[in-house]
Amino acid sequence: MSRYQIQASAVINAPAKRVYDIIADYREGHPNILPKKYFSSLEIEKGGIGAGTVIRFRMTVMGKSQTFRASITEPEPGRVLAETDIKNDSVTTFTVSPSADGRQSTVIITSELKSHDGLVGVFQRFATKRLLSRIYKEELVTLALMVEKL
Repeated sequence: MSRYQIQASAVINAPAKRVYDIIADYREGHPNILPKKYFSSLEIEKGGIGAGTVIRFRMTVMGKSQTFRASITEPEPGRVLAETDIKNDSVTTFTVSPSADGRQSTVIITSELKSHDGLVGVFQRFATKRLLSRIYKEELVTLALMVEKL
C-alpha cells in the first residue's frame, strides 16, 4: 500500500473564526456543506463540535454506498481540524487561515489516503482524485455561500 494526497482550496469572504466554526460544528454547520448527491447521512456518535467528536456518515459514489466512521481532532484548535477514518487511518484535514487582513479566509481541504500498489493503484488514485477534488470544490462553494450569508 502507498499513500497519496488530494487537495482543494478556496478563498472565502469571511473571517477565519466564522468559517472554522461552521466546519467544526458537526450538528448544524458541517452537515450543510456536504454535497447531498454524495452524502446521505451524517450522524454524531459522540460530541458534536470539534475535538472529541466521533461521526458516522454514508457516502454513495458511482452507485456504491459505504458507511465511514471518523474521529475528530484539532491539531491546531481554531485553525486545523482533522477527520481520521477509524477503520483505515485515512485523514482529511480542513485548514483555515486568515487572509486580507482578516476579512477573508483561505480554506484548504486535504485528504491523505492509502491505495494499492501497481496498476490497480494507478487507476484507484486517478479515479479517487477526480471524484474527491470535485466533491471538495462543491463543499468549498457551499461553505462560501453559507458563511457569506451570516
